[in-house]
Amino acid sequence: MESYDLICIGCGPAGEKAATQAAYFNHRVAIVEQQATPGGAMVNTGTVPSKALRETSLLCSALNRRPMPGMQFSVDHSMSVARFMARRHLIEQQEHDRIEASMDRHGIDVFHGRGRVVDAQTVAIDHADDSTSTLAARFILIATGSSPLRPKHVPFEHPRVVDADGVLALHSIPRSMIIVGGGVIGCEYASIFAEINVQVTLVHTQAEILGFVDYECRQRLVDSMSAQGVRILTNRSVASVAPMEDGQIHVRFEDGSQESAEVLLWAAGRSSNTGGLGLESAGVTMGQRGLVLVNEHYRTNVPSIYAAGDVIGFPALAATSMEQGRIAACHMFDIDFKRSLTRHMPIGLYTIPAISYVGLNEEEARNAGHDPVVGRAQYRANARGRMLGDEQGLLKCVFDRRSKALLGAFIVGEDATELIHQAQCVMSHGGGIDYFIAACFNYPSLSELFKYASYSALQVIAASDRRAQQLAA
Repeated sequence: MESYDLICIGCGPAGEKAATQAAYFNHRVAIVEQQATPGGAMVNTGTVPSKALRETSLLCSALNRRPMPGMQFSVDHSMSVARFMARRHLIEQQEHDRIEASMDRHGIDVFHGRGRVVDAQTVAIDHADDSTSTLAARFILIATGSSPLRPKHVPFEHPRVVDADGVLALHSIPRSMIIVGGGVIGCEYASIFAEINVQVTLVHTQAEILGFVDYECRQRLVDSMSAQGVRILTNRSVASVAPMEDGQIHVRFEDGSQESAEVLLWAAGRSSNTGGLGLESAGVTMGQRGLVLVNEHYRTNVPSIYAAGDVIGFPALAATSMEQGRIAACHMFDIDFKRSLTRHMPIGLYTIPAISYVGLNEEEARNAGHDPVVGRAQYRANARGRMLGDEQGLLKCVFDRRSKALLGAFIVGEDATELIHQAQCVMSHGGGIDYFIAACFNYPSLSELFKYASYSALQVIAASDRRAQQLAA
C-alpha cells in the first residue's frame, strides 16, 4: 500500500492548492480525482464557463450599450449555448494544462477514480474498471466540492429543465427562460441571458434577491436587470413543474400564480458532495446538506482529516477555496507561510453589472465601535464610466470619521471585481481618505472613483461639523 503525507480527494481549487502547497515544502502528495479532467466545478461547469459566457454576452451586446449609427446587434437563437461560447473550451483546456503541468512540476501523483475514506489515515479508490486500490496518508483533505440541489418535484430528465451544471449544454439559446433562485448563480445567469435578448423571469422565495449584498448596490443591480427586461418575482415558491406539448415549461407557484417559458433553470441551492465518502464511519461530524464541519484551520473533529472549499459551505467561492486549501496544508505540516484567511476578503458577483465588496458596511462599522462616514462616486460622473456606457455604476466607501481609514468598499458597475482590489490593498495597509486624495490616477480611469468618493466623504464630514457648530452656538 502506497503511503503519502497528504491525500487530497478532489482536484478543484481547494484540492489543487493544498496539494501544491504541501508538495512545494517537500511533502509526498497524492490527488484522487473522479473526473477525467482536473479543476472541479471552477474550471469544468461553474466559474470559468459561466464567466466565459458572460464575457461573450457583453461582447455581443456592446453595440447596444455603446450605440454606433448603422450597426445593430442580434442573436441567432437557433445556435447552441456551447457554440455561442466556443471560446470557453479553449480557456478550459488551457486551465487543464496549467493544473496538470503544476502537478507534474511538484511531483504530485494523480489517481483517477472515486475516493472514499476507510479510516482516519486510509483512502480507498474505486476505479472505472471496478478495481479498488488503497492508499495510506498522514493527512487527508476532503475537497470534493458541491452540486446543485435537485428537488424531486422538478423533472430534470426533460432537456429544457436544467440546473447550473446543465444550462451551458442547452441545444439552442432560448427566447424565454424562468430562473428559480435569486442567489448569486441565479442572478448571474439572469443578467447574462437577458444581455443576449432572452426574456428572463427570475423567481425568488424571499422578499429580496441577494439579501446579503449592500442595499444600494443591490438596488442598482435590480434597476439594471429591470432595464434589461428581467422580471423579478419575489416571495414565490414552486409547487409544480410540467413540460407542455407546445414545448413550453409550465411552472405553478404555491400562491396559485403560473408562468411558462422555453427553459427552466433551477438555481436554488447546492449540497456538498460527501455522499459515499465514508466520513461518518470515520467519525467526522457533519452538518446539513452534507456540509463538513471544520475549525478555523479547516480541520475536522478527526485530527488527521481536513476539508476545504465548497464542501464546507459559505462563501463557496473559487478564490476563498484556494486560500482555504493552502491554509489547511500549512496547518497540517506546521509550515510557517499562510496561517489564516486575510481579514479583507473580497467578494465578487459576476452579474451584469458586476458587484464586488470588501470590509465593513455602515452598520457593521458602527457595531465595531467606529463612527462611519460614507463617500459615493457615480460612474456616470466619471469620463471612463461614460465611455463604457455605465449609467448605473456606483462606488461607495465607508471610512472612519476620526482616523479617515477605509473600513469597507462596495462597487456595482463595470470592472467592479477588479477595482475592489485597490480598496483591499489600501485597507490592508491602514490607508484611507488621505491616500486616495494624495494619489494620482490615470485619466480617464475608473480608479479615479476612489478619489471622488473620498472627496464626497470629506464633504459629509464638513457638513456634519458645520451642523455641530451651529447647534453649539
